[in-house]
Amino acid sequence: MTQVARTRLPEGVVLSGPSVPGAERVLTPEAVAFVADLARTFGPRRDQLLARRQEVAGRLAAGEQLDFLKETASARAGDWKVAPLPEDLLDRRVEITGPAEAKMVINALNSGASVFMADFEDSLAPTWVNVVEGQRALGEAVRRTLTFTAPETGKQYRLGEKLAVLFVRPRGWHLPEEHLLVDGKPVPGALFDFGLFFFHNAHEQLKRGTGPYFYLPKMESHLEARLWNDVFHHAQGALGIARGSIKATVLIETLPAAFEMDEILYELREHSAGLNCGRWDYIFSFIKKQALRADAVLPDRGQVTMDKGFLRAYSQLLIRTCHRRGVHAMGGMAAFIPVKGDEAANAAALEKVRADKLREVKDGHDGTWVAHPGLVPVAREVFDAHMPGKNQLHVLREDVHVTREELLRIPRGTRTEAGLRQNVRVGIQYIEAWLRGQGCVPLYQLMEDAATAEISRAQVWQQLHHGATLEGLGTLTREAFDRVVAEELARIREEVGAERFARGRFDEARELFVRLATAPTFEEFLTLPAYRQLAAGA
Repeated sequence: MTQVARTRLPEGVVLSGPSVPGAERVLTPEAVAFVADLARTFGPRRDQLLARRQEVAGRLAAGEQLDFLKETASARAGDWKVAPLPEDLLDRRVEITGPAEAKMVINALNSGASVFMADFEDSLAPTWVNVVEGQRALGEAVRRTLTFTAPETGKQYRLGEKLAVLFVRPRGWHLPEEHLLVDGKPVPGALFDFGLFFFHNAHEQLKRGTGPYFYLPKMESHLEARLWNDVFHHAQGALGIARGSIKATVLIETLPAAFEMDEILYELREHSAGLNCGRWDYIFSFIKKQALRADAVLPDRGQVTMDKGFLRAYSQLLIRTCHRRGVHAMGGMAAFIPVKGDEAANAAALEKVRADKLREVKDGHDGTWVAHPGLVPVAREVFDAHMPGKNQLHVLREDVHVTREELLRIPRGTRTEAGLRQNVRVGIQYIEAWLRGQGCVPLYQLMEDAATAEISRAQVWQQLHHGATLEGLGTLTREAFDRVVAEELARIREEVGAERFARGRFDEARELFVRLATAPTFEEFLTLPAYRQLAAGA
C-alpha cells in the first residue's frame, strides 16, 4: 500500500500488513475511513453480543437446554412478510461458492450457476494478501474487467457474457482483522469485508441493474441479525443509497439460530433474501453447544446426513419458516467433487450429489449449493426437472411441525476407528493448508473448508472427553489418540510425498489439532488460534 494512503488515514486508524499489488485501489483513505466509522459505531455492540454468546454457552454447560424464546413468541405468531425481492434474486436454483480469489471468481461467475457466493469466510484463509487481493478481484468482477493468467501454465481466464449473480460472504462476527486497528483495537473482520466491498461497489452494482447482496454467517441470535440490519441502514445512509437496497441471506449454521429463524427474518425483513441450510457448520455447532453431554456424542461424520435426526428437522423447519414469510429457503452444500481418472468413483460421487439435490427440491427448497463448477449441471438438471418456476415459495409446508426435541434428536449410527482416523487425517491436512493461506482444500474426493475441519476436531474432542467407545478400537484414551495421530501423520507423509511434507507446515498443524482436541475446555473456533499464527506471519 502507498505511503500516501497511510499518511492520509483518520486519526486513531493504523494500517499494517505487507505490500499487496493493487492495494492502493482497495485501501483508499476514504474506504478505510468508512470501515473505521463502522467499527467505531458498531464494534462495541458486536463485543457485547460476543460476550452474550459466552453467557449462553455457560448456561448450556450448566445444564440449561435450548428452546424457542418466550419473549419473541409474537414475532413467530405474527402474519408478516419480508420485503419483495429484486428480479435478479427470484431464481436461485443453483448457487456455487468458493474463495474470493481471481481464478475462482472467474470460473464461478462463468459456471452457469444462478448465484456465486464469493467467500471471505470458511473457504478463504484470511491472510492480508488474500483479503486485499480478494477485494480487488471482486471490484474488477463487478466492472467486468477481471482477468487472470495462471502462472504455471500461462492460461488466461476471462469473464463471459452471462454471469452468475454475485453475493459476498464477510467473515463472522467473532473474527478480527488484525491489520487494521481503530483506536488501538482490531476491527471486526465482518465490518472490514462488508465495508470495503460495499464502499467500492454498491453504487456500481445498482447502476448495472443488480445490487449489493450478502451472505451472513455464524449468527447465534436475532440480536446479531439486528446488528447487521443496523449496519446496513447506516452504510446505505452514509453513501446515499436507498434503504433496502442491500439484500442478505442468513446461513442458519448454529444450533441457537435454528430456534430463532422467524426472529432473524423479522429483524432483517427490509433486507432479507432468505435463509440457507449451512449444514457443515450446523453439525459443528450442534457438537459444540452440547459438547459436555455424553448422550450427544454423534456417529461418524459420514453418517450424519441431511435425511436423519436434527438435520432433517431443521431443514424442514427452515423451508416452512421462509415460505411463510415469502422468501427463499436455500439448500446446503454438496461437498463431493468430480473425481478425475476414475469413472466409477466419479459416477458414484455424482449420484450422491443428485440424490442430495433431489431430496432438497422435493422438500421445497428454492435452490441449492455446490462447491465445484463441475457439479453445476447436475444440480441444475435436478432442479429444472422438479422446479419449473423460478422458486417454490408457494410450497408452504404447513404439514411441518418441528418440536424442540426434534431439533435436538441424535441420528442413529456408529462411531468407528476409521471415522476417528479420517477426522485426524482431514483435520491436520486442512489446518496445514490454511496456515499456508489456502482455505478451500480437496481431500479424499470432498471439498473441505473450515467448517468440515471444525467437525473433525470437535468430534475428536467430544469422543476423548467422554471416553467414547469406537468400533475397532475400544475406549478412546489419550494414549490411543496419540498413537492414531502418529500413524495418520505418517500416512499423510506417504500420500503427499517426503519433499512436499518437508516444505509444509504439518508439524504446526498437528500441534494445533492435538492441542484443540485434548484441551480441558472446548475452544470455540479453531480459526481463532490459527488466525493468530496466520497474522503473525503476514
